[in-house]
Amino acid sequence: MDILPTPSTAATAASANATSNAVLSSDFEVFLQMLTAQAEYQDPLEPIDSSEYAAQLAQFSMVEQQVTTNDLMEQILSALGANDMASAANWIGMEALVQGPAKFEGAPISIAPNPPIAADEVTLIVTNAQGTEVQRQAMPTGAETFLWDGRKTDGSSFAYGEYSFQIESKSNGEVLVTEPALAYSRVTEARVDNGSTLLVLGSGYMIDAANVLGLREPV
Repeated sequence: MDILPTPSTAATAASANATSNAVLSSDFEVFLQMLTAQAEYQDPLEPIDSSEYAAQLAQFSMVEQQVTTNDLMEQILSALGANDMASAANWIGMEALVQGPAKFEGAPISIAPNPPIAADEVTLIVTNAQGTEVQRQAMPTGAETFLWDGRKTDGSSFAYGEYSFQIESKSNGEVLVTEPALAYSRVTEARVDNGSTLLVLGSGYMIDAANVLGLREPV
């Protein structure tokens, strides 16, 4: 469920800026050579008009300033990209509360339910990576964290791998709502892509950090 990484906004902008800067630098050098040659080979009897020469010098100064500005912008964008990556690195090793698959490797998976207040019956529905329902398990009707231990009714363990969860809430036997459950997953990698921080979870699932609803130390 991974996606191919693309260059970050800072890297893309820096690359475009470098290209623009190279063009400006080239124009700057050509302009300087032309201005020098014009001054060197001017006709002594008809020297360059002072106002025209001043205008050319002003243009020369503008080009020089643009090159300097582009250099500074490239440095700023590089610094911003480095800061984003440094911040993203702090997520690695933490457990993020997200909506999506979780990886079962023997340890219980923490589910964060939020059933309607009117619900008098709540069921956890578990599906495997192929989308096949493998278990229905009764849950408390409150919002306290529920641990799915990955055990079948006969006490044996489900195969290690990726599982998804839904919560079905009922009242007087009628289904009120069936919605994806939130589960804690370990963050294994962080990336900065197009200005967004993307987190790669233990299941291989990738999610925008903006969609993380909770964060905690590993338990």
